Amino acid sequence: MNAFQNKLNTTELHLKNQDYSIAFRRLTDCVLDTKNQDLYKEFIDLNEKIESNKQKIEEHTTKIFDFIQKLRSVEIQEKTNLEPLLEAEDIQKSYGGGKFQLGKINMTIHAGDVWGLVGENGNGKTTLLRILANELTYDSGIIHYNLQDDFSSTYELNTKLTYVPQRTPTWYGSLKSNLKYTASQYGIFGEENELLTQMYIIRFGLWNYRNHRWSELSSGYKMRFELARTFLRNPKILLLDEPLANLDILAQQTILEDLKSLSESISNPLGIILSSQQLFEVEKVSDKVLFLKKGKPTHLASANEEVQQAQTILEMDIHNSREELNQALKGIPLESIQYNGGMYIIKTSSEFSFNDVLKQLLQHSIQIKYVRDISKSTRRLFV
Repeated sequence: MNAFQNKLNTTELHLKNQDYSIAFRRLTDCVLDTKNQDLYKEFIDLNEKIESNKQKIEEHTTKIFDFIQKLRSVEIQEKTNLEPLLEAEDIQKSYGGGKFQLGKINMTIHAGDVWGLVGENGNGKTTLLRILANELTYDSGIIHYNLQDDFSSTYELNTKLTYVPQRTPTWYGSLKSNLKYTASQYGIFGEENELLTQMYIIRFGLWNYRNHRWSELSSGYKMRFELARTFLRNPKILLLDEPLANLDILAQQTILEDLKSLSESISNPLGIILSSQQLFEVEKVSDKVLFLKKGKPTHLASANEEVQQAQTILEMDIHNSREELNQALKGIPLESIQYNGGMYIIKTSSEFSFNDVLKQLLQHSIQIKYVRDISKSTRRLFV
């Protein structure tokens, strides 16, 4: 069974479990993978019918299943290039009169990779993204782009290497007209322009906003618009600066799931690097995480190996007093207990697992409001 059939199977499973939103988004990805304009037309028509009666989407499931069966007969040419899209070696940059130095940064980005870039504000995340996006010069090191094209100009390179800043510029006119204009700027005209624009409007949940103007959209939908505009460029590498900053938690999870799915496109896989303060959400979809502190990098994989050898770390909030917590943990040799930002950070030897510590707490009737094992999370690096 090939990758496309697996994607269709996953879509069907979501549909059978009545997870309609994610099922329809995944189905949109499958249709985009076909690059077939006739299928675009049929799918757009199906979307119009669903949107006109979205409260009763279950009434459309038979048509959706039938459409999925139709897609099963389509052959998709998978991209199998295993070469890295981007290789950065020993990148360094100093600024502020030498008061701040970024690096040395080493990264290798492949198609299908999602990298999370985390760290407190002012630690070099935006600077690194702009360097990788070819917007800022750097003092030393090497960056090699392998985007399967020979670029005769910076403009052509930046077509496939796309940087989306946290604050995107104002645009005028309707959302759809702006997307159609973007598509035309990248050589997409006529019926293909109309169909592909509508497909990405559907993909990012913008159908009911397609005739809206900038001032009529929330910040979350402005980001969705920006993503739709970006994907119309058919990028190879996507660099996103704080795309979750102005989104509620459900929107954050949706955007991250969508980015992961789109990075794994069969017909156009891409590499994604995104910076964010939303550590746990980003870590769930990231293949690798880079933590920056005062410009110095820590790769999550190497940090994990160290922690697995040495520590179990819990983040916890409880109803009990500090004295009661200390009493409950007497049976476990602790390295430290810190009270940090309203949470306890408990560190012990890796010989004692998360479950061991939790069992000890429950045996002593500690009332836990929240607990998370952060032994493998970048959260521990913020303590």
